Amino acid sequence: MTPVLELSGVIKDYRGLRPLRIDHLAIEPGEQLAVLGFDRPSAEVLVNLITGATLPDRGDIRVFGRSTAAIQDSAEWMAFVDRFGLVTERAVLLDVLSVVQNLAVPFSLDIEPPGDDVRSRAVALALEVGLDEAVWDRRVADLDAISRAKIRLGRALALDPAVVLFEHPSAGVPRAEIGALGRGMRAVVERRGVAAVTLTADRDFAAAVAKRVLALDPSTGHLAESGGGWLTRLRRR
Repeated sequence: MTPVLELSGVIKDYRGLRPLRIDHLAIEPGEQLAVLGFDRPSAEVLVNLITGATLPDRGDIRVFGRSTAAIQDSAEWMAFVDRFGLVTERAVLLDVLSVVQNLAVPFSLDIEPPGDDVRSRAVALALEVGLDEAVWDRRVADLDAISRAKIRLGRALALDPAVVLFEHPSAGVPRAEIGALGRGMRAVVERRGVAAVTLTADRDFAAAVAKRVLALDPSTGHLAESGGGWLTRLRRR
């Protein structure tokens, strides 16, 4: 089975303390994976590499069996990047607008108010990610961090991506709610049957959101599998 995503010998200098290094990482179709060891800058760099927005200095990144280096032009890249859904604080929410209006944005820019069809699609997303009807018409600025994270997940799923990338999705969420948020997000993505990669520094969230959790050694790019409180070094391929 061809991995949906495979990174081999990747190095990217982004002016951090050290270059981003990933020796080998492969994600199978429908797999839920979390990778520990990323701060926000390095997570952003990796997301940009995976989505083809930038290219590695060394190594290869293959998505659905094709190298990101093979993308020829902006039109091809736009079609390529639509296969990803991105859950990140970098995806700006419109605080003065309602939950439904924010969820309608991927479908139409005519959202004041959205038409009946667009509103129905936005409401379906709200239900899917677990946003209570009581908040649908509230301003996003008035909502808590958990609701905002769910809105970002809904937006990421709107265009039916093949892979969902979570970039520090638990930032700002109270510790007592971390586990429930992670389990809820995992359930939503698993029902879709799509692959998901979570980049985080939060071990509790990683354990809740993914079946497989890896830890990155940033100095070597090696990954170790986390399980039962132990780290087992993965074989280099």
